Amino acid sequence: QVQLVESGGGGVQPGGSLRLSCAASGSIRRIYAMGWYRQPPGKQREVVAGITSGGGANYGDSAKGRFTISKDNAKNTVYLQMNGLKPDDTAVYYCNARLDTVVTGARNYWGQGTQVTVSS
Repeated sequence: QVQLVESGGGGVQPGGSLRLSCAASGSIRRIYAMGWYRQPPGKQREVVAGITSGGGANYGDSAKGRFTISKDNAKNTVYLQMNGLKPDDTAVYYCNARLDTVVTGARNYWGQGTQVTVSS
């Protein structure tokens, strides 16, 4: 059983910052990549940022220049530092991990989501 547990969401004023964390736990053998997606109210889920096991990062257009993804391999944890937040960043943010376990091949797993609200 694999769990992805997100934390760090909340409310912030425009221009503010938040740091999201996502810790993966369970019978993990190897993590290939982790990332963040978000789903704004009434819209489809979209990619925010991703990072591979080797440290290569990529960003969605909305995140470039404002958000930074990083990871701690020892803790199986991925972070998303979000600066310069805008009301359009309001969404539920979901952690995603592609990994395999001692009993399954590579699969995608999702966290439960954490709400980020940017409002004055």
